[in-house]
Amino acid sequence: MKLSDFDFDLPEELIATRPVRPRSAARLLVAEGAGQRDLRVGDLPSVLRPGDLLVLNNTRVIPARLDGRRHRPTPEGEVEAGVEVTLLEVAAQGGWRALARPLRKLKPGDEIRFAAGLVASVAERMEDSVRLTFNLEGPAFDAALSQAGAMPLPPYIAARRAADPQDKEDYQTVFARHPGAVAAPTASLHFDADLLAALAERGVATTEVTLHVGAGTFLPVKVDDVTQHRMHSEWGEVTEEAAHAINRTRAAGGRIIPVGTTALRLIESAAAPDGTLAAWAGDTDIFIYPGYRFRVTDALMTNFHLPRSTLLMLVSALMGKERMLDLYAHAIKEGYRFFSYGDASLLVPGRSVAPQGAQTGRGTSLG
Repeated sequence: MKLSDFDFDLPEELIATRPVRPRSAARLLVAEGAGQRDLRVGDLPSVLRPGDLLVLNNTRVIPARLDGRRHRPTPEGEVEAGVEVTLLEVAAQGGWRALARPLRKLKPGDEIRFAAGLVASVAERMEDSVRLTFNLEGPAFDAALSQAGAMPLPPYIAARRAADPQDKEDYQTVFARHPGAVAAPTASLHFDADLLAALAERGVATTEVTLHVGAGTFLPVKVDDVTQHRMHSEWGEVTEEAAHAINRTRAAGGRIIPVGTTALRLIESAAAPDGTLAAWAGDTDIFIYPGYRFRVTDALMTNFHLPRSTLLMLVSALMGKERMLDLYAHAIKEGYRFFSYGDASLLVPGRSVAPQGAQTGRGTSLG
């Protein structure tokens, strides 16, 4: 299975740099079996069935992008230079692991000063990142980061425009609760209070899980044989309440429909071989590509993904590679908007997708 098998040509003008408003006005390509329909996200209540369960990722994106000034004392006086930092994750040794530019000019002991009184010290420099310790902790750190930081927009948006205050609303789901992500679960950006209420009235239930999306979601696949690719690890949690909701829905014959590839990867990591779930928390590095045997997922709502990406491989595992490339060709022809701020698809395979047997990432069952 070659990387080139997952390639396609995308006109640059179809890369969305802003979302549509209202959120549910985004277009929705509904693919069921061999058929397809061009709808809007707001049509979901008429597409889904009573008894279906949407699985939502309630992670909250932190304003992880920081512009600061590096300070270093020298015999001739203090040297100062600009530094761009993107926080990645809390480090096991303390502080935060972060991307930095220019990385090679940073040294342990350097001080980086940001707005709102936030100051970082370089504790360690690795090959591709740094570990920073900060002068503030807890609520004081969160408050300063909220003032000093900007949303860490994906590279394909950041290359076209800078993040601004509007992104703090646009790049956050309406049900974001648990801070820790540095990228949004973008399929969930299409939901608003009115749509959630309409779904509930239709009899479509929702439950929430947490997967803190990492910057690794944007890393390119660098191997020609995609089966040799190693996924980044992300922390997630399926609560006892969410596990029970999924198990109840399956027992009653309802469909399990994760909203976004992050929710899908998490519940597939947590599911037992027979598709049942218990409370679960831990790191997952699950990699889903064609040939994967789904345990619990019946359908998926997701945005349109990058060529040669692991996310395109995931949806190809669900629907079939040729089917997905045909759907993407249709979306391009019809002018659908792609990537994080773009339009959505609802992918419903024409076969059962939850047989026994699956690969899972690392994690710990809690019950």
